[in-house]
Amino acid sequence: MSLSVLAVDDSRTMRDMINLALRTEGFDVHLADDGEHGLEVLDDIDPDVIITDINMPRLDGFGFIDAVRLREDTRTTPILVLTTESSAELKTKARTAGATGWIVKPFAQDKLVRALKMVAG
Repeated sequence: MSLSVLAVDDSRTMRDMINLALRTEGFDVHLADDGEHGLEVLDDIDPDVIITDINMPRLDGFGFIDAVRLREDTRTTPILVLTTESSAELKTKARTAGATGWIVKPFAQDKLVRALKMVAG
């Protein structure tokens, strides 16, 4: 079974890296370039897991997580934060908002794949 993933990041380079890393592992990858776009994409898909950055224009990762958790269809969808931030305060804030886990960039492909499989299943 192929896992469906929505990856939300304002960096085109990071979206490309995530897309390549996950597609080579057989994931079905959907991409969005900020939180607002991520919510629009969620209208058309039902991902097994969501990856989001924190620092993004229009709607940051915290606002995106809040919005995802308010939606009936994604209330329990696992969310991994993938960011350059590493402070305990931000991790706590993300977990309080509803994030499932936290991975610091740059990421190792095998660790990201393992984390996605673990939270999705």
